[in-house]
Order: sequence, then C-alpha cells, then structure tokens
Amino acid sequence: MLVSVSTAGAAGTLRVQVWRKLRSLGALYVQQSVCLLPDLPDVTREVRRLLDRVHHQGGSGRCWRIVFTEPGEERQAVAELNAARDAEYAEVLERLPALRDELEQERARGRVTYAEVEESEADLERFRSWLAKIAARDYFDAPGGEAARAAIENAAAELAAFEQAALGTESPAEPAPTEADQPRALRMVDDE
Repeated sequence: MLVSVSTAGAAGTLRVQVWRKLRSLGALYVQQSVCLLPDLPDVTREVRRLLDRVHHQGGSGRCWRIVFTEPGEERQAVAELNAARDAEYAEVLERLPALRDELEQERARGRVTYAEVEESEADLERFRSWLAKIAARDYFDAPGGEAARAAIENAAAELAAFEQAALGTESPAEPAPTEADQPRALRMVDDE
C-alpha cells in the first residue's frame, strides 16, 4: 500500500500521532509524508483507522494499493524494510549485554538476591516486549530476528540460573526431621 498523509491545518499533536503509528507499523518512507506498507489485513485495518482519525482531526490522507511493475523494485522495497527491522534487532542485541553484565556484577558483589531477580525480570520483560513489537512489523522475516530471539532466550536462561542461585542463598536451610515430625503410625512401628 502507498500511504500519503498531510496534517497541515490540523492540531500539532496529530503529526506526532501519525508518525508514531506509521512507525509502529514499520512504514518505509519513500518521501516526506508518503510511505509504503505491505497490503495485509491487519495493516490495512490500522491504516484505515489512522486515516479516519486524520480526517476527523482536520488533516488529509489517502491509501492506494499498488503493484510493482519491476521485480527489482519490489525486492528493493523488501530489502529496505528488512534493513530497517535488522537495525532495530541490532539495537536489541546492542543493549542486551547490559542485562547480562548486571547479573555478573551482582554475582561479583555477592548480591545474588530475589530483589535483583525481580529487577532483572522486569528488564528482561521489557526486552521481550520490545522484540515482540519489532517482530509484529517484521513482515518479511528480516535475518536479524533470529539472532535477537536467541539472545533474549540466552539472557532468560542466565536469569533463571541467577534466580536458582538467589533461591539457594536466601532460602533458609530446612531443619532435619525430628521424631515429632514423623506420623504417629511410623513412630509406633519404629518403637516396636
């Protein structure tokens, strides 16, 4: 789909709303205010909603279904869309080591605690949420997605190991069972 939106004459916040929505959909800008998006049912529905909002708030916009007449042009558009997703996946990969480093630093400081586990779980959840948003606009399976998913799962495994260590350090040792802890029937058998 080719989408063209103008927010001239509309509220200033509309321009930001349009930009954010098209960005969240993974739009490929071909020039100012004109972008490409794949013609998929969910994307089409979101573009229609966006254009309705634009029209109701004083802007203008249109959407056309297009067909590439040159296969090379279509491959180029897909390559550019994939490059944009790969850049996003690369940012995830760039920032993810900070989570791992934090776990190692806490281990080195002797602070393997459940509070640190909770903090790191929240960080990991933010990474998973971020990855899900990128994947939702990765229409052509950009190559970087596989590495980003694997890195998140590796971080989750490291966090699970950290959590096990925290449980080991914070859980009170279980006392050895005493005779009073045994069921009465067992005590009677042992007494005989």
